[in-house]
Amino acid sequence: MASEPRVTRGVDDHGAGAIDPGLVADCVHCGFCLPACPTYLLWGEEMDSPRGRIHLMKQRIEGEPLDDAMVRHFDQCLGCMACVTACPSGVQYDKLIEATRAHVEEQYDRAPRERAQRGMVFRVFPYPRRLRAMRPLLRAYQRSGAARLVRRSGFLDRLPPTVAAMERLLPPVPREREPIAEITPAVGTRRARVGMLLGCVQREFFPGVNAATVRVLAAEGCEVVTPRVQGCCGALSLHAGRADEAARFAKQTIVAFESLGVDALVVNAAGCGSSMKEYADALAADPAWKQRAERFSAKVRDVTELLVELGPVAARHPVPLTVAYHDACHLSHAQGVRAQPRQLLAGIPGLEVREISEADICCGSAGVYNLFQPDAARDLGDRKARHVLATGADVLVTANPGCLLQIQAAAVRAGRSIHLAHTVQVLDASIRGTQLQDL
Repeated sequence: MASEPRVTRGVDDHGAGAIDPGLVADCVHCGFCLPACPTYLLWGEEMDSPRGRIHLMKQRIEGEPLDDAMVRHFDQCLGCMACVTACPSGVQYDKLIEATRAHVEEQYDRAPRERAQRGMVFRVFPYPRRLRAMRPLLRAYQRSGAARLVRRSGFLDRLPPTVAAMERLLPPVPREREPIAEITPAVGTRRARVGMLLGCVQREFFPGVNAATVRVLAAEGCEVVTPRVQGCCGALSLHAGRADEAARFAKQTIVAFESLGVDALVVNAAGCGSSMKEYADALAADPAWKQRAERFSAKVRDVTELLVELGPVAARHPVPLTVAYHDACHLSHAQGVRAQPRQLLAGIPGLEVREISEADICCGSAGVYNLFQPDAARDLGDRKARHVLATGADVLVTANPGCLLQIQAAAVRAGRSIHLAHTVQVLDASIRGTQLQDL
């Protein structure tokens, strides 16, 4: 006998609570979002398009039950915000999907296995110390050859999908983190004093990106402050609907940086920068914190934004490579940062930048989407990898390590490989006159 479908725990006096009916009403269902939406492109299903999901939000506000089918359509959204860029009516889908996900997490009873998988991810990923404790074991797993054996044996296919996806996307684990001083002086005349977010996964598994960011900022006349008390910015929690957790991380981040007297707060991971620019929305329920968040967010800059604002002073040496530049969704769509990375790369002698077809379509990484929706993420990754490989570039460059790993995994499935680099690593190689290091 089939089990009863899971539904809401109960609807409060405001129906769907934080889902704003006014924002829902902004959608005129014109359809401009359809060709921009990755899940609609995959399946052609109306309820897996932005306007379809907004229709479901309206139904929920009007009292429809939050059942399995409705939640599945919300969960299958990547939150890539390509629809926000495409929409001619200015629909704030970003605010709608975040509010809806928070409502889902508050009102909907997920299956025990799904709760366990989500709990595992969010008990580990936002905590750098926990990630750091895992590094020796993961490195031993990779270095011993066990990883190759596990992948060849088919054992991953018998694991829960989230666990299998985590293993397949695991980057080469560095033996040591490159040390970063709490204060790095500017080279030459100081042009700015900046704070820098170290991140969580970025800090522990991609320390070379952070080290390159500090060197580039210092070379361009920035004194760089990286307070040791900083932790997670809350991006993964915010985009997954864990509103209270995201607000707690946001407050901790504000406290870590607001008294440092910096001119800007620099971020080198697209999802983190996007969430930090939205802190006022995340803390809107508390007027005192909202004001602090507004002051904080006004200083947040993606590293490429700040470097273009300052203008180059450090000499560039030739980097004779062709690179394919991939627009990370939370940089291009959520933050509107598209021209700056290309402008910086174009200023490097000998470097040729090649554009990727379907540049605005998400690669399927989307924070932890590729862990919770591995099949859809795989299809999108394969689609993106085909376009990347078709450029014939030597290196794939972007502003988000998750995107790089997602596309590399898809390239390997296709029997190919491509070198990976963050934008600041290319700049760092040019400024120092060294060879570009792979991610």
